[in-house]
Amino acid sequence: MVSQEQRRRQLAREKFLRQQQRRTDARRKARMRNAAIASVLGVILIGSVALYTTGVVLKDDDDGKKDTAAQSTPSAPPSSSKAADPCDKPAAGKVKTQSWKKEPALTVDKSAKYTMKLATTCGDIDLALKASAAPHTVNSFDFLAGKGFFDHTKCHRLTDSGIYVLQCGDPTGQGTGGPGYTIPDENLKDKSLKDNVYPAGTVAMANTGQPNSGGSQFFLVYQDSQLPPSYTPFGTVSASGMKVLKKIAAAGAAPADPTTQNTAPNATVVIDKATVAKS
Repeated sequence: MVSQEQRRRQLAREKFLRQQQRRTDARRKARMRNAAIASVLGVILIGSVALYTTGVVLKDDDDGKKDTAAQSTPSAPPSSSKAADPCDKPAAGKVKTQSWKKEPALTVDKSAKYTMKLATTCGDIDLALKASAAPHTVNSFDFLAGKGFFDHTKCHRLTDSGIYVLQCGDPTGQGTGGPGYTIPDENLKDKSLKDNVYPAGTVAMANTGQPNSGGSQFFLVYQDSQLPPSYTPFGTVSASGMKVLKKIAAAGAAPADPTTQNTAPNATVVIDKATVAKS
């Protein structure tokens, strides 16, 4: 016959096992959720670093060979509606084919103010850059813009459900390109990132889903978006730039490409010229 004390211990063991099972299930669900988020942030970096998960959110490589995975920025199911193209024709010119094996020397002045102007077919998008908080990232963008790396490149991804971003910075226009090098993650505890939300107006790096895998691809948040704090926030969009982003977003996104899984904006978004200025 089971004593009262034995029964009490048995019930305690059963309760403990139920708690452990619930914790295991919760961890499994969290892993699945995070994997799903990472998979929609696809941007591919070129090279020997690691595979990029599809979805924001980039990949570049030391030897200039293209990786077959996509780098990560946020992407979610696009709307099926298609509005009229609100943008102009791209300026004359072609994307330059450029690649470097190493990150450029750090010459950015962390005490100075830097701005970036994206002169696009849809209007100018002005960005205030965070040189003190993300010096490697701002330094890289200053270097690449000076080389004309972004000129005539398409913004290849628009997400308009769940997460709300426009992704740019890939010379291939397909989410598979980069500058040939990667830069470290920075500023992941920025005070603007609260409750895992990247607020509207944030400019952040896409990556492969692996640490320190950012290249040249970046995304512009046009509506508050919940994402894990894994994407370097390195700037903010001006009020006039937000109007341009809203115009682009209003035109919607195309269905996912079966090969690249990119959801291209319906608007023809091309960066005619990118410039970085110090003040």
